Amino acid sequence: MSGIKENIDLIRNKINIAAKKSGREGKDIVLLAATKTVTPDRINEAIDAGITDIGENRVQEFQEKYDFIKNGVNHHFIGHLQTNKVKYIVGKTCLIHSCESEKLIDEIERLSAKHGIVSHVLIEVNASGEDTKFGVNFEDVSKMLENNETRQHVFIDGLMTIGPNIPSDAAIRNSFINMKKLFDSLSQIKYKNSAMKYLSMGMSADYETAIEEGANIVRVGSAIFGKRDYSK
Repeated sequence: MSGIKENIDLIRNKINIAAKKSGREGKDIVLLAATKTVTPDRINEAIDAGITDIGENRVQEFQEKYDFIKNGVNHHFIGHLQTNKVKYIVGKTCLIHSCESEKLIDEIERLSAKHGIVSHVLIEVNASGEDTKFGVNFEDVSKMLENNETRQHVFIDGLMTIGPNIPSDAAIRNSFINMKKLFDSLSQIKYKNSAMKYLSMGMSADYETAIEEGANIVRVGSAIFGKRDYSK
């Protein structure tokens, strides 16, 4: 027994509790299985246990696994994305979480137009202000939404962030609170080709806090699959 189903059941129970604290229900939250270093057979086991959304961090892994994953699951890309790698994932993802530059979104627009599709993306925000984190500053998000009004093949569905990598529950919660405030303020403005539908924040260590503060997508990896094996 791998324990994957049991882990998912436990996580869903915790999601239900956290969602109620924020006035919502568990069904309002997307549990996205983060599958970095996880083999296709274990990913498929998670799908059999009810996972509907999976996310890869690396383009190479995305390519290697894509054809071995069961049909019907929603593929997300959640890691840092270089412009020269966009061509490998456009048309295969339901949502790209990590858009943190106009250059990257322009390339997604170009290739999406080439394929005759609309790609859905999130703007990655550096909510913690850490130099080691990717993402745009809070004050730059509205400009990116304005710039997207002229594009025809990219739709911005919301925001994504990674909590600060520090042992402070208060600081982590505060970063999520600030993200929700930004998300809510942008929700009041009508932008063409954008809508604040998703707030993607929270991972294995802090997804409950993220949900309590308004996340509706949580990206959970090791809590589902166990400790990652980087030797593979």
